[in-house]
Amino acid sequence: MTPHPPATILIVDDEPNTRIVLRKLLASHSYQVDAAKDAQEALAWLDQKTCDVMLIDYKMPGMNGVELAHAVRQRLPDIKTIIVTAHGTISMAVQAMKEGVHDYLTKPVNPDELLLTIERALEHKRLASQVAELRKELGERYEFHNIIGKSKPMQQVFDIIEKASQTDVTVLIQGDTGTGKELVARAIHFNSARRAKPLVAVSCVAFQENILESELFGHVEGAFTGAIRDKVGRFEMADGGSLFLDDVNLIPPNIQAKLLRVLEERKFERVGGTKQIQVDIRLISSTNVSLEDEVRKGAFRSDLYHRINVLTINLPPLRDRKEDIPLLTQHFLKNTCQAQNKPLKEVAPAVMQRFFLYSWPGNVRELENAIDSAVVLCEGDTIEPSHLPAPIQNSLPREGDIFDTQRREDLSLMVHMDIFERHLIIQALARANQNTTDAATILGVSPRTLRNKIQKHRLRP
Repeated sequence: MTPHPPATILIVDDEPNTRIVLRKLLASHSYQVDAAKDAQEALAWLDQKTCDVMLIDYKMPGMNGVELAHAVRQRLPDIKTIIVTAHGTISMAVQAMKEGVHDYLTKPVNPDELLLTIERALEHKRLASQVAELRKELGERYEFHNIIGKSKPMQQVFDIIEKASQTDVTVLIQGDTGTGKELVARAIHFNSARRAKPLVAVSCVAFQENILESELFGHVEGAFTGAIRDKVGRFEMADGGSLFLDDVNLIPPNIQAKLLRVLEERKFERVGGTKQIQVDIRLISSTNVSLEDEVRKGAFRSDLYHRINVLTINLPPLRDRKEDIPLLTQHFLKNTCQAQNKPLKEVAPAVMQRFFLYSWPGNVRELENAIDSAVVLCEGDTIEPSHLPAPIQNSLPREGDIFDTQRREDLSLMVHMDIFERHLIIQALARANQNTTDAATILGVSPRTLRNKIQKHRLRP
């Protein structure tokens, strides 16, 4: 294998002769080489510079080689470490691998074996960099202002958001509780020409009828008991920007009539006032029920429904886009671990199995909450089923489920098996530093079988 000239190697060994011999060998193969006599000097060197690979002697005064490798991993996890030791034992090798050591060699070092080991470490480093870049590219496609999804329904939602953002059209967002309706409203506003002006959100369920009218349109001093001064309403606050009405179906009938007039004339009076106030707003509404049903029941005005339902975005429940669960899980894990100042945790396969079997009545918000609590409860590196809320823990296949026609779409056996298999392969490759042979061992399959599955799922280890 031809070495890459830019690669830098730091030798850490307390024996001067060893440092000299290794330095000459590596320099003769076009590597940039530096050396340190112990762990303290190596860490001081790393405060000023960086390297691609470290060759570390195991037995040194003070901190030993594995302890140094651990310290390096905490500071600079991209550096590949190779332990060189005259005292190789199985227990030492196991300890070294636990600390993230890439490989280890025994003294006296065979020059060809050393060069091959270094090149293999550099290749792993390059592959990891490529995978990180690929994940970044995928993230840009599958994340739209923190809305996560690669499933077909979510890609369709992204397309509509992009088109809606290019116009001033009135938008109605429909979806179950917890599907992310406000995130969609924010994505539309902040990708539109109104992005420099405010997005004002109003939860129509949070206010009583008389207070909601004042919140929306404002009031003048003395309009009602407690109105001790003039108040600006949300419509005025949103002038030039967007107004988001969450749970629009809960607006009382008398306020519906006033809202209709504002949308038709773009002007209104504050509660208790007579002065006409003109506004320029883009209206975005959301509902978790069928507004058509509300119109049929007489609970919502037909003319207002047609006024706010110019462009509709239907957000699918999580149970209908389960292939997005691994992406959502990784997104929430990253955010939660950062917020709680904890190292990034893994998810046990048994946890992902339960995630796919669970019906998610609380949708994406419930998944996020489940991961938040699991990170709090998990003291190790891996989230296990015991860390999950009880309903999700208990979401295991039951006898007869396969024949339940109401759940047929949810189970969709082949689709879910493919999604689950892909997730397991990605996790195994990550644990094995993208080495397919090691990943095959973790999964308990032959390297050839794994290569076929990698090709099937279009992965790039």
